[in-house]
Amino acid sequence: MTAYQLPDLIAEIKRSLNDNAVDVAELDRILGDGDHLTNLQRGIAAVDEQITHLQTLSWPIALKQIGMTLLSTMGGASGSLYGSLFIKMAASLPTNAPITIVDIAASFTAGVEAVKQRGKSDQGEKTLLDTLIPSAEQLQYDCHHNTDRLTLLRNLSETAIAGMLSTQSLIATKGRAALMGDKAIGHIDAGAKTSQLIICSIVAVLLDSPA
Repeated sequence: MTAYQLPDLIAEIKRSLNDNAVDVAELDRILGDGDHLTNLQRGIAAVDEQITHLQTLSWPIALKQIGMTLLSTMGGASGSLYGSLFIKMAASLPTNAPITIVDIAASFTAGVEAVKQRGKSDQGEKTLLDTLIPSAEQLQYDCHHNTDRLTLLRNLSETAIAGMLSTQSLIATKGRAALMGDKAIGHIDAGAKTSQLIICSIVAVLLDSPA
């Protein structure tokens, strides 16, 4: 199956990031280097420039191309992390058989594991992994318990939001935010926020599309 839904997915991700740009920029100003949103938007814009071609490709090939594009255009830690996520997801999907939701869940889990390894980080350290890890785990759980599609998608969105909000009470141990110590408590991590926005954007598109 080709990645025919990519234009809708990218458009919704761009819209969501733009709508939340002020809040994300403020979060990154407080805890980060101030360039997270700009880097992410640059990477997504580069992907969008290729969208006509990408949507004709199989999902594994399209995801690999997205990962390579993010690696080369985003810069900073986020480019490396998101590039690793998509490249590993691509490598984990079947290439000669229909892709099932179980395959997608396994692929997403593999991609998140690649982010963990690349960033030498884990859940609870006030990073994007606080959104990604519980989201991957929830998706795996629902897939293996035959949860209906609507509930699965809603659970994924709710889990991403809860993971993002959890960073508010955490002390950062990675990046510039780690230098703030207890002062980081009370602020949401910008990477966790944008990861949540991306996941919720994907869910929104899928909820509006046929099964």
